[in-house]
Amino acid sequence: MRSRRGDGLLLIGAIFALALNLRPAMAAAGPLLDLIEAATGMDSTTAGLLTTLPVAMIGLGALSIRPLRRRLGERRGVLLGAVLIGLACLARAVFDGTVGLIASAVVVGAGVALIQALAPVVVKRAFPTRFGTVMGVYTTGIMGGAAVAAATAAGLAEAVGWAWALALWGVPALLAGLVWIIAARDPAEAAPDRAAAANAARPENPFWRQGRAWCLVAILGLGTSAYTLVLAWLPPYYVDQGQTRATAGFMLSGMTGAEVLAGVLVSLFVARLPDRRGPMLAAVALALLGLAGLTLAPVDLAVPVMLLLGLGIGAVFPLTLILAMDQIDDPVRSGDLLAFVQGGGYIIASLSPLAAGLLRDRLSDLTQAWMLMGLGLVAMALMTLAFRPDAAKLR
Repeated sequence: MRSRRGDGLLLIGAIFALALNLRPAMAAAGPLLDLIEAATGMDSTTAGLLTTLPVAMIGLGALSIRPLRRRLGERRGVLLGAVLIGLACLARAVFDGTVGLIASAVVVGAGVALIQALAPVVVKRAFPTRFGTVMGVYTTGIMGGAAVAAATAAGLAEAVGWAWALALWGVPALLAGLVWIIAARDPAEAAPDRAAAANAARPENPFWRQGRAWCLVAILGLGTSAYTLVLAWLPPYYVDQGQTRATAGFMLSGMTGAEVLAGVLVSLFVARLPDRRGPMLAAVALALLGLAGLTLAPVDLAVPVMLLLGLGIGAVFPLTLILAMDQIDDPVRSGDLLAFVQGGGYIIASLSPLAAGLLRDRLSDLTQAWMLMGLGLVAMALMTLAFRPDAAKLR
């Protein structure tokens, strides 16, 4: 019989394995975008849909996760998410035209939505006193998967072709689903279902009627917009600056590597910093410095840009999730809030890659996209100031 500690470590390992697979389908596309555009005839606006559609699906899926959680349960819902990601990625080896790539992007987004909406609920229930730390591990996994995908994309494309370079990411997603089956093979799913039913039976103040909930939507949306923007367009931007495809991929990988470091730092220190505003403002300041370097001297300041953007954006992402989960103590109700916040936030974030593609088609340059993102981060930082630790929580 497994020990309680062993169960906990196995569950953390499963959550980390799942997290590793939440971004490669998007991160691997950026360094290969010129090959994809040449092979399919896509313009930059259409190519932006390869990131926009998964992110939008994450948002739409999060908004509908409450009935899905009651119908599927957390265990089966997360497993279904891993299977959808795996099969959608594998399908890209065969359906490598514009329609196939866009359809697979939608399915990937649905799978990611299931995991991102349900995994934090599992974490909060299983690790109530170490929630911030385990969430840091989870978000570190997300960034780590993106880093590996970006670093290996060009090499895999040379070895097996760009379509298979995208498709191979289906294998680790399916393996992560297998690990999840083992780690969550005996969860108390009845308890969450009863809790959800009890929660539904008593009167609630809908989140859409609460201004602070909408503020959280905007914070997560703007913070994630920065992440999706660089995920989709940082490699093409450096290719436009005269860098090779492999170099551009390593640039994105280096940035996401710094995001991993930021996630680790957040997981180590977040429990000591109950006031999330200070770390959030520091993270935004780093990201703004990175965007300034990206605008003014992208090639000469490439290394500082990678580090600053990675550390800043990498810390903003877990901090926004933790800030949202701080607002309610009950795990099920807190999960409902996170679904609402992620739903609206990811729909907002999905617009940034599409807008950048439009700018690139019209102006043949992405400088304006970086500048607009900087303004968005300033607005996000100002909204964060309202979330004092002693402020009234959401209901």
